[in-house]
Amino acid sequence: MTEHPHEIRLRVNGVPHTLRVPARRLLSDCLRHDLGLTGTHVGCEHGVCGACTVLLDGLPVRSCLMLAVGAARHSDITTVEGLAGPDGSLHPVQRAFGECHALQCGFCTPGFLTLVASHLEDNPDPTEAEARDAISGNLCRCTGYQNIVAAVLRAAELRREAPPAGERRAAGGVPGDAGGPA
Repeated sequence: MTEHPHEIRLRVNGVPHTLRVPARRLLSDCLRHDLGLTGTHVGCEHGVCGACTVLLDGLPVRSCLMLAVGAARHSDITTVEGLAGPDGSLHPVQRAFGECHALQCGFCTPGFLTLVASHLEDNPDPTEAEARDAISGNLCRCTGYQNIVAAVLRAAELRREAPPAGERRAAGGVPGDAGGPA
């Protein structure tokens, strides 16, 4: 039986796309293979690790658990590439992860970056305990989480130092500025 493709419209990092995808195409595969946005990493493929986390209408979701046709009902998808500003300026979370050495192999980093960016929208001044709780659903096998927690707190500081307009949630960021290997 041949699966007929579905035409969908997605707005990813501020850019509209019209695609033809099979009904069972995962959002993570659509982003990576159809749109070439390889910053979204696929780890466990069960929604457990968080490496594939993207923002759907500003909220973190596991893109390996969502079908691309289901994402078409939403107005905005932001991947790690979309966090940076149109001019290439790094989002405060990206800056903080670099400053705090909150990555090692980088595989989990895109999921952490999108998750933390969303968390700081809701809680712009987290305590250390709140930062730990916020990242508790994402897995990292390298860092031991100490520097990731420090980066969450540092990102909150950087946000307070810069005007909110400096943040880009879906402003059409610079592809390839993923914060980790593809």
